[in-house]
Amino acid sequence: MFYESAFLFSFSCWREETKEDCIKEGEDCTEGTNSTEHSDRTQRKTADTEQTTGPKGLHPIWTTMETEKTQTTAAQMTDRDLSEQIKKVTKENHVRAENTELMLSFQKGQVTLGQYKFLLCSLYEIYQALEEALDRNSNHPAVAPIYFPAELARVESIEKDLQYFYGTDWREKIVVPRATKRYSHRLRQIGKENPEFLVAHAYTRYLGDLSGGQVLGRIAQKSMGLKNGEGLSFFSFPGVSSPHLFKQLYRSRMNSVELTEEERNGVLEEAVRAFEFNIQVFDDLQKMLSVSENQQNSTHSKPGKTLQLPGTIINTLPLLRVALGLFLALATVSIGIYVL
Repeated sequence: MFYESAFLFSFSCWREETKEDCIKEGEDCTEGTNSTEHSDRTQRKTADTEQTTGPKGLHPIWTTMETEKTQTTAAQMTDRDLSEQIKKVTKENHVRAENTELMLSFQKGQVTLGQYKFLLCSLYEIYQALEEALDRNSNHPAVAPIYFPAELARVESIEKDLQYFYGTDWREKIVVPRATKRYSHRLRQIGKENPEFLVAHAYTRYLGDLSGGQVLGRIAQKSMGLKNGEGLSFFSFPGVSSPHLFKQLYRSRMNSVELTEEERNGVLEEAVRAFEFNIQVFDDLQKMLSVSENQQNSTHSKPGKTLQLPGTIINTLPLLRVALGLFLALATVSIGIYVL
């Protein structure tokens, strides 16, 4: 299926770029062309159609993107590139993440409204913690190169979706599992103690959502019957006119971050931890959804259970009332006799 090639959700971040991906993103990825030629064609296309152009007044980084030679294609990657190392150490976790029940629902195009709403609630908590930490450490030498709030920030987009589904008082209605709270706590913790670890979480989340956003947005829209993009702002990146070029730039910037051997190992361990946090969140969300559905089913069921006897159906609730009445009557009579 077409969406299986776009590794799901936050776990598609380290996927190899392919010619097919570029075609899906509306770009020309003819082999043998360098990034400068690619940029020239992109500029010509964006002048012809508004669909491939971001809003006016974009972050200055887009000027840099058109002039800076990108050197992060698969052929140019080395074993010392941080992005390649993260891809290698998280490979097993990636497979496990794809096989969680929630992600399988996306793969099959069967995501439910309940699943999506619960997911948005957790994503809001996670991105709020991540973006607060990134903002606080925007000048940190490890964070500054990969700090793109104008292009990647998700909190406001998720807020729009939550308001659409839950109403203006959505903040009072959202609920998240414990795994989400643990994830958010970890993000705030490393923001204070080890800002360089934020590189692993930002890469895993942002590039994952950017890579699979368009495809997964279409799946969600079709599965839930949403119209005009309502409730799907999370999947939209209006500040990124060329996802393919932006991902190349992002990897290039991330690979340029100078880290000691100890810090690099710490970032790699944090990348594995990021995947584990996401897996735990997805599993907990599915459990929470099951509990919610069971409660709804019990609410809609008929009051009072029935006791099945051969040839007879006795409603247990009236039976208890009769028994209680007899008990009270006997107690009253007994007390009266004792007093006499």
